[in-house]
Amino acid sequence: MKSRFKSFTKRRNRRSGQGIVEYASMLAFVAVLAALVFAFAPGKLSPAVSAAFSVVISQLNNLAAAATSAS
Repeated sequence: MKSRFKSFTKRRNRRSGQGIVEYASMLAFVAVLAALVFAFAPGKLSPAVSAAFSVVISQLNNLAAAATSAS
């Protein structure tokens, strides 16, 4: 009975190890993809990110002003 339990736990541990490897490989792929994007679009990416943050900040300021005037 103990040998069956040990065999089962070994198989289960291998599966969880496989999941960790899959997540690590996906994370590495995304990191390489992000590095390539930053490498090939250095002059275009910064203004786009800056504009997106500016839009978010202006919307948050508008919401704060509306909340202040409503109370």
